[in-house]
Amino acid sequence: MDLSPRAVCLLGLLLVATYTDLKDQKIYNETTYPGMLLGLILSAAFAGWQGVQYSLAGFLVCGVVMVVCFLLFDVGGGDVKLIAMMGSFLGVQDGIEAMLWTFILGSIMGISILIWKFGIAHLMKKTIEHLLLVFRAKGWIKPTEEEREPLQRWLFLAPAALVAVMIVLSKSWLAERGILY
Repeated sequence: MDLSPRAVCLLGLLLVATYTDLKDQKIYNETTYPGMLLGLILSAAFAGWQGVQYSLAGFLVCGVVMVVCFLLFDVGGGDVKLIAMMGSFLGVQDGIEAMLWTFILGSIMGISILIWKFGIAHLMKKTIEHLLLVFRAKGWIKPTEEEREPLQRWLFLAPAALVAVMIVLSKSWLAERGILY
């Protein structure tokens, strides 16, 4: 795994965000704002002007994608800042990859929590019931509040982001050992 100073700082910030996300269901500005700046400073220190461009591009691309998610979906502001912070450390390509891994892992965690709480049989039954209603109505029917209630759980993206960054940072280590091509 890449254990450069930038990687170590990012992992440390993600550990703090994971702790507060699980404990308080919040990702604090005191973690993300300094993290965004630190990503830019470390990129500049290790790669000069090119590092600044790398960091700003990752910050902007990841940040804009997350602002769109914030506006269109029920994504929290802390999640937006967390992913933008990751982009400032990782750049565009690795930042987007880490963001996509975060979404995948967060979705798996969310589905796992629903299965744990309600059981797969109950979830499948409710899904089929709603799809039959939609089919009979020949159009989309908005789920009732009762149907939506199980879906209103907190989704902890910080732990998913921590694992996602570890996956992205491990790519070069795996490639050096011939495990990943």
